[in-house]
Amino acid sequence: MDPEAFAALRERIRGALLAEAPAALEASSRWERRVRVREAVARLLERDGLILSPRDAARLVGDIADTITGLGPLEQLMRDPAVTEVMVNGPERIYVEREGHIERVPLRLEGDAAVRHLIDRVVAPLGLHVDEGRPWVDARLPDGSRVHAIIPPLAVNGPTLTIRRFTRVPLGAPDLVRFGTIDEGLLQHLRHAVASRKNLLVSGGAGAGKTTLLGVLSGFIPRGERIITIEDAAELRLAQEHVVSLETRPPNIEGRGEVSVRDLVRNALRMRPDRIVVGEVRGPEAFDMLQAMNTGHTGSMSTVHANGAPDALARLEAMVLMAGTGLPLAAVRRQIASAVHIVAHMTRAADGARRVAEVLHVHGLQGDELLVAPAFAPPPDLGTANGTKLRPEWT
Repeated sequence: MDPEAFAALRERIRGALLAEAPAALEASSRWERRVRVREAVARLLERDGLILSPRDAARLVGDIADTITGLGPLEQLMRDPAVTEVMVNGPERIYVEREGHIERVPLRLEGDAAVRHLIDRVVAPLGLHVDEGRPWVDARLPDGSRVHAIIPPLAVNGPTLTIRRFTRVPLGAPDLVRFGTIDEGLLQHLRHAVASRKNLLVSGGAGAGKTTLLGVLSGFIPRGERIITIEDAAELRLAQEHVVSLETRPPNIEGRGEVSVRDLVRNALRMRPDRIVVGEVRGPEAFDMLQAMNTGHTGSMSTVHANGAPDALARLEAMVLMAGTGLPLAAVRRQIASAVHIVAHMTRAADGARRVAEVLHVHGLQGDELLVAPAFAPPPDLGTANGTKLRPEWT
């Protein structure tokens, strides 16, 4: 069928369905809604005496079902297992990340209003809303994917939507070695550190693989220990049996009811944890995390955005100072020196590959400065963890 004729038919059938068969949208599950949409479309085609080829009929039903019960043109991207991130920068600027590479896709929406409608469709079932009073939202979809949306006036070029896909089968330690993310020797070194209850910090830029490495390291925690995980959007899936997962909550439409990472860290301390795993520290909660690490909850771990392992420690200092405790910098450094034992830094190369590029051990203080030393010596031809040898003092 001619593309323009097909588009016109699709819009006509979609409008008729919404007007004449709203019950198709009232099923309890998304799967059942799609089945009802399929049945209603077939009835409308038969009523109007329209005969389509099996291919056009399947495409018509799929497009209408995606539009009414799903994410419209984005549904095909969300069904692609190779897509790890979907980025809608505007109605005609839609990008995805596949295997570490960002590429533009030949899809389009019908203007900014369609992008806004898509954002509302995504966040409304979560009890959230975006408007000029609160022009952004950060939440988790039912399948675990993370969604962020921001609209004008903050988004100057129009409403923007970003969805980070949820990986149903998490990567394990053998996968990281196979992909070249980490050397086997260094992985075993970190495994031993976790078993020895060292406090670890994983640093890196956005999309560098911090959460993936944190999940693998958390998997080394011995079974039988009580683990409390704290995240903005629950992504960690630990194999251990005794795991309590906590997730933050944004404020509601009235601006009330927010539960922050700091709130959850404080609650976790009352839940008799053996270890606390914080998905990411980015503010005053860093102080509470250090307190936990310094008060018997050794073997805890977290991630932080940073450009390098030393920079991660500097950022941690800044975040603790943001907590408003009134502690001088020297006291903050003493807290960090006694709490953080190892910093593993992740990088993302131009080809999309993620690697553990640096691992530092924190020895304490030397004067007023943190005393750190690398846990491994990278070969000059690689500069990454691949093929590296552990320094003798850390084996």
